[in-house]
Amino acid sequence: MSKRVQVTLDEEDYRLLQRFACGQGTTVAGWARQAIHDALETKSKTVEAKLQAIAEASRHQHPTADIEVLLAEIEAGRSLPWTPDPP
Repeated sequence: MSKRVQVTLDEEDYRLLQRFACGQGTTVAGWARQAIHDALETKSKTVEAKLQAIAEASRHQHPTADIEVLLAEIEAGRSLPWTPDPP
């Protein structure tokens, strides 16, 4: 089932949209449908990539601690005197 969507554009934006559509050999409606489809596809891939990265990261056994403990350790390390690594 198709649904109708109405979008109000100012004159300048509409002319620009017409130019883009004409340049691609399509109508304003066709251009808008394709732009929406592309945006949704990109968003979906981004979400999927993030979920995949989280799943991959969770398979590793990296050391971790409570965030407050980690921050305290970082701050404690900042107060230590700096010494260069030996060559």
